[in-house]
Amino acid sequence: MLLDDQVLQDRAAILDAAGHHPFARHALGPALPATGYQREGAVLWLVPTRHGPTGCAIGPAGPALDICVALADSGRLRPGHRLHLPRHDRAPLTGRLAVAEHHHWDFHWTDAPPPAQPDEQPVVRLTDADTPALEALVDEAFPSTTSRPGDPRVIDWYGIRAGGRLVACGADRSQSDVGFIAGLTVAPDLRGRGLGASLTAGMTRALLARHDTVALGVYTHNVGAVRLYRRLGFTNTLPLSTVRLG
Repeated sequence: MLLDDQVLQDRAAILDAAGHHPFARHALGPALPATGYQREGAVLWLVPTRHGPTGCAIGPAGPALDICVALADSGRLRPGHRLHLPRHDRAPLTGRLAVAEHHHWDFHWTDAPPPAQPDEQPVVRLTDADTPALEALVDEAFPSTTSRPGDPRVIDWYGIRAGGRLVACGADRSQSDVGFIAGLTVAPDLRGRGLGASLTAGMTRALLARHDTVALGVYTHNVGAVRLYRRLGFTNTLPLSTVRLG
């Protein structure tokens, strides 16, 4: 059960309770309807499912999971709902909630431009004329990504061209006052040549021209990407686990 004084009625109250953490600032768009809940230092908020994950939370994992259980018991959380929660093992949820999926990832952010990269390639903003090449590159190199041409969350696409060919691309999925880089993709036959570093560095500089913070997410098992992002200055990290209820 959640008490009335544990309910946060709007975005401003949620951000205050979350200490205006970059993850909360990014996840809570300025026009996004949201309801928040707090318990023992954890803050969890729910948004309409059409805006992405049903819920997100920061703070201690135990109290955040307690909030999830209370919301499931009340019917606010249901099978199929997806949540980004503070890092936790799957075991604490066993017997409390049915879990269909569970995986770990990290939210990284920086407020400083990255250093110049060796043999750095120019990054350009793509146009509608690039859509066929963009679709082909994503289908070939990163078919599992959720950031695809036509995704309403994407503000702009950026890319690198070589010899008239689009060889790398990334999505600007900024929201609120935090820039967010997603869907970073490099042609399979050109990997290992620094294009990923060039793309990430160029996009970070472009987004920092409009935002005070730039963030991205990466699965914990992608150790090569983690090393790259840290080298580019993404040294602030929030460990998270994503859960889809069964």
